[in-house]
Amino acid sequence: MKDIRIVFMGTPLFAVPIFNALAENYNVVAVVTQPDKLVGRKQILTPSPIKKASALYNIPVLQPVKIRDEYEKVLKYKPDMIVTCAYGQILPKELLDYPKYKCINVHASLLPKLRGGAPIHHAIMDGYDKTGITIMYMDVLMDAGDIISQSETNITKDDTLGSLHDRLSEMGKDLLLETLPNIINGNINPLKQDENEVTYGYNITKEDEKIDFTKSNIEVDNKVRALNPSPGAYTTLNGKRLKVYDVILSNRNYNKTEPGTIVGFEKDGIRVVTGDKEIILIDIAIEGKKRCLVKDYLNGIDKKDLLGVVLK
Repeated sequence: MKDIRIVFMGTPLFAVPIFNALAENYNVVAVVTQPDKLVGRKQILTPSPIKKASALYNIPVLQPVKIRDEYEKVLKYKPDMIVTCAYGQILPKELLDYPKYKCINVHASLLPKLRGGAPIHHAIMDGYDKTGITIMYMDVLMDAGDIISQSETNITKDDTLGSLHDRLSEMGKDLLLETLPNIINGNINPLKQDENEVTYGYNITKEDEKIDFTKSNIEVDNKVRALNPSPGAYTTLNGKRLKVYDVILSNRNYNKTEPGTIVGFEKDGIRVVTGDKEIILIDIAIEGKKRCLVKDYLNGIDKKDLLGVVLK
């Protein structure tokens, strides 16, 4: 199988274990990733995690701004197969139709659930009890191709974006290595996706990051966990942005109190009213300051100044 020419297309950290496994076991002749980006306050031009990883294997790297305009550069490598994982651009039909073994994608959901660019975030945010990895043939439509193989995992109440991201990345690596020989040998029975079961996990917007305390405390908890560690769910406290990274659910109920109101304190947390019950903030970051545990934050302020304040 080392003689099969594979082009890998991917960009973020999620794709790195998957790329590494492919590069160590197959003949990856080129890597395609997104162009370097300006990152941080100092706007430092930074390569993608996949570009950094490819340097360890001395594999040529292509970084087209628009793959649909530069796909011929990929075809020059004469791929027998194209493997993608969170690349970030839609492939043109000319690329999809070229390889002998077609184009396959490693996607972080149990398709047809959560098509789109942020399936891990939405699996937690939308209250799913399980998710997984799908390896599928690529199609001109987003994440709509036939399913080749799947692997699933339960989402626990302690899972955050970080923990689920890392678990799914490793699962993607394992499932790809298990699936590739079957694709190459023709031992597969692809399954068409049921369009009646389709849901979407679109890219997260700034509005998605904002906490709505009129929702139930479970929904608030889901949003907080879905955005931890980055970018972090947020609200505002006295005009300053307050990011929330961890909360505890409470059964206390305040039917006549405005959602978002700070109603008291625990040793390690700030008690806030939601649309049904109460939630306790325990890990936060005030605008302009570093992330900290609430118990440390409370040591430096007068709690009376916070009592009755409404987070918006």
